[in-house]
Amino acid sequence: MSNRPSIRAQSQALASHILPVSATMIGVCATLIGLVKLAEAKHGSSHVDEYAALASVMFLASALTSYLSIRYSQRAGLSYRIEQIADLIFLGGLIGITLVATLFAYEVI
Repeated sequence: MSNRPSIRAQSQALASHILPVSATMIGVCATLIGLVKLAEAKHGSSHVDEYAALASVMFLASALTSYLSIRYSQRAGLSYRIEQIADLIFLGGLIGITLVATLFAYEVI
């Protein structure tokens, strides 16, 4: 008996979670960029907005790849590989935005 339906269901389940969360994180990054721009007027320039923009691009790439994974769900192997890429990019974005927030809190950047 083949487990293709279960792989396809799992793939769609993870990708369907990554897509909306990535979109939300893009909004969080955009909010952070706006707040930093307001703070720069009082406290001087920093690179936080640039790093947040890079994290935002990572979340966009994650959202696009998770969308493609859902879109190509009929091709289980391809969908699974794209989903794995989306997952790795998403984790990279989370690590990146966490580093930005931590370094910003300690006024390193």
